[in-house]
Amino acid sequence: MPRMLDVSDDVRAEIGDAEADRLLAGENAPGTYDCTSCRTPGDSEQERTSTVLFIGDETAVLAFAHSTCLPSQVVQVSEEQLQGAVRSITGDGGAPAVAPAHSPEAQSVPGQAMPGQAMPGQAAAEQAVLGVTSGLVLISGELHPALVVEPTGPIGRPGSTSGIDEFLTLLVEQGFTPTAQVGEVPPVLHGWSVLLAMGQLHAVLQPGYVGAGQVAWWQAHQPLHVTDSWRAAANKTNSVLVFAAPAGTIGRQPREDLLRDALDKAAVNGLLVGAAMPLAGT
Repeated sequence: MPRMLDVSDDVRAEIGDAEADRLLAGENAPGTYDCTSCRTPGDSEQERTSTVLFIGDETAVLAFAHSTCLPSQVVQVSEEQLQGAVRSITGDGGAPAVAPAHSPEAQSVPGQAMPGQAMPGQAAAEQAVLGVTSGLVLISGELHPALVVEPTGPIGRPGSTSGIDEFLTLLVEQGFTPTAQVGEVPPVLHGWSVLLAMGQLHAVLQPGYVGAGQVAWWQAHQPLHVTDSWRAAANKTNSVLVFAAPAGTIGRQPREDLLRDALDKAAVNGLLVGAAMPLAGT
């Protein structure tokens, strides 16, 4: 029986037309499944279902999600992360289909997606990476889920030898907005999204090349746990606020009130940019 499957062009390009057609015809697609995002049961014969292709360094796994939770897409993950997802899915009794895929391009350091490059003089082993902290931010009496992005070192423009940290400038060029105060929700950055899958934070996605789907701007080395309150707030607003600051501005704060104080200080000093991004997943 044909399934109510959504197979995006990116997924079709990876698994091939023949495999995609077999899925749509119901030959290889499951009737019932556990959604790879919200982990609740789904039925591809009764409700719209997305095909989500996780690609690691050597293997690829085709999983299924409610279309209301995730769009059909290709998600680049580390091989270790992929194997962990396989164990999670198969442990729930819903073995994923392993799909043939083109060899993915080599990723840079897992957990990093650089808008520029480490400053000249930094050893390769010490290349700056993007650190991400999750927390709730109170704005106009409402709690908003937020991610705070801060590199471990200064970031320069590709090819630059000036020694100037251009992290914020690069982000503004990509659509982030300078944030003078945290008391207002920053504008939506269209084409970007925050990916939650299997109830954990996986990546911040940005638009790919023209005609291509989204690609990871930042990707967790391993899926990051978020609190139930953070996830509930994200599901309520269906968006996530993403703030970014140069290296050494925010630091690791043990409490959300201290994180807010650090954000307010960075904003006052002109060292904060922000964006609101749609939530992908639950």
